[in-house]
Amino acid sequence: MRHWQEWLPPLRRRLALPQTSLQLCLLGMLGGLIAALLIILFRLAIIGLQQLFLAHADNFVSIEPELRLILPLLGAAAIGLVALITGYRHTRLGIPFVIHRIKTAYGVMPFRNTLHQFFGGIMALASGFSVGREGPSVHLGAYGASTVGRYLQLPYNSIRILAGCGIAAAISASFNTPLAAMIFVMEVVLREYRIHVFIPIMLAAVVGALATQLVFGHDKELASLPIISISFWHFPYLILCGVIFGAVAFFFNQNLMRLLRLFKNRPLLLRLAIAGLVTAGVGYLVPHAMGAETGAIAFAVNSPTELQLLLIIFIGKMIMTLFALGLGVPGGIIGPVFGLGIVLGTILAIVPGLAMGDSSAAGTYAVLGMAGLMAATLHAPLAALVAVMELAGNQQIILPAMLVIVSAYVTTVQFFNNKSIFMLQLDFMQLPYKLAPADDVLQKVGVLALMNQQYHLLDKPDEAEVHQHLAKLPPPEQLLIRRSDAGQTEFVSAQYDVSLSMSGDSVIQYQVVSGLSHQATMAEVFALLEEQRDGLVYIYEQDPDTPVGVIRWDQVRALLIKQNNLL
Repeated sequence: MRHWQEWLPPLRRRLALPQTSLQLCLLGMLGGLIAALLIILFRLAIIGLQQLFLAHADNFVSIEPELRLILPLLGAAAIGLVALITGYRHTRLGIPFVIHRIKTAYGVMPFRNTLHQFFGGIMALASGFSVGREGPSVHLGAYGASTVGRYLQLPYNSIRILAGCGIAAAISASFNTPLAAMIFVMEVVLREYRIHVFIPIMLAAVVGALATQLVFGHDKELASLPIISISFWHFPYLILCGVIFGAVAFFFNQNLMRLLRLFKNRPLLLRLAIAGLVTAGVGYLVPHAMGAETGAIAFAVNSPTELQLLLIIFIGKMIMTLFALGLGVPGGIIGPVFGLGIVLGTILAIVPGLAMGDSSAAGTYAVLGMAGLMAATLHAPLAALVAVMELAGNQQIILPAMLVIVSAYVTTVQFFNNKSIFMLQLDFMQLPYKLAPADDVLQKVGVLALMNQQYHLLDKPDEAEVHQHLAKLPPPEQLLIRRSDAGQTEFVSAQYDVSLSMSGDSVIQYQVVSGLSHQATMAEVFALLEEQRDGLVYIYEQDPDTPVGVIRWDQVRALLIKQNNLL
């Protein structure tokens, strides 16, 4: 215990600074490892359950039609039971909720939400709902990595970075895509690019990829798709394909939000039952549409010219995904978007295939469909490009992917005014995700970075003692007084006030001083002092009645002016 007391305070002070450090990198790797282990356990649980009734994981084509009817209903009942155990209040799920917590709670995730994501996500994915595993994975990763910071009582600005590390490791462990995971966190979740944040998140993504490769191997999910180099004659048609992907993304986002609004006030159990019935009915007729994306990929690989069946799979998967996500089934949106994009891309490849008498480009178009639909739906063009590069394992896809992604994104933003599905969901749930410019700057600096010990503490002094200490107090130093009233401890600051002395009253001005935990950031100091724009706060560690330092308003003001002249 004594050893911890020696090295923890310097570590906390170091991490309070928004700077790249070896300590933060090591903690990011540790958080990434914990997140990756949670994701591996999550994936193994899904595979283990599916092995009870499936010949191959996520392949619902091979089972009896009657079982495809029963599975989603059983899954919906199991998810409802999980919701009942964890509490119906804790059903805000997926990436939008994680973005909200990153912005407003430094990435600290509620435990009951995490339980609901873990067990509910296992039930949903194992029973064939068209949801992605990345939704629960992101939540689990943020919880696992931020727990390291909470256990060590690190500054909240560093816990926020650790949560980002956990998210990157979780996505990397889910899809074996470390680079795309890192870009996704910076582009979609944190929405910022700073080197002291970037480095530990990169290391965490590496740890996540290594961990999942040790368990599940090095295979890429799109490796089975035959990707070839396509000639420049395809490029004009690829622009048209991008326009189609942008339009489909708008249709998807709008209908998902329409379902969310329609069933907003309906009981959760009723919503889950409807989602189970829709999945069972569509899955009975179109088994390839069940699950996240594996079934759609398999059919696109094996039957790239079956236009009628591909259209049926696309429509079926669209319906299943909209109802599952719109009615509250725990899961992510990226996996189904991958599947929809792959099927749609394969459908669009039929046109050049007929024109040229060759369907060999179907695999390439399938991957481009995934990239275009992801970029337009999530508003993550860079993450979509990098994901395609990593999942396909083929550099020949880069140039056509860039063309498709740009045309899809511009179409959905400019011509359809389509917002990111995550932002739409956050607005619908009325969860704040935007910070004021001052808070955005101040959240990145912990109070320990600027805390000073230039103060003198007095316990219940009389007026003469206060006068005596003020008279010999150096100008930068503050006088802090601890008072007790009815068992409650209160701190006030004391200083001379010239205006009061001229009126004949006491020359000493007292001002109540609030306390903040050593884990707080400068944003909390700003919130306490913003109204009067004067005074100070005291910082404590374990005991709120024992100050360890103070921060003055002029320090907050100087930090804001130094950053962006925000005052």
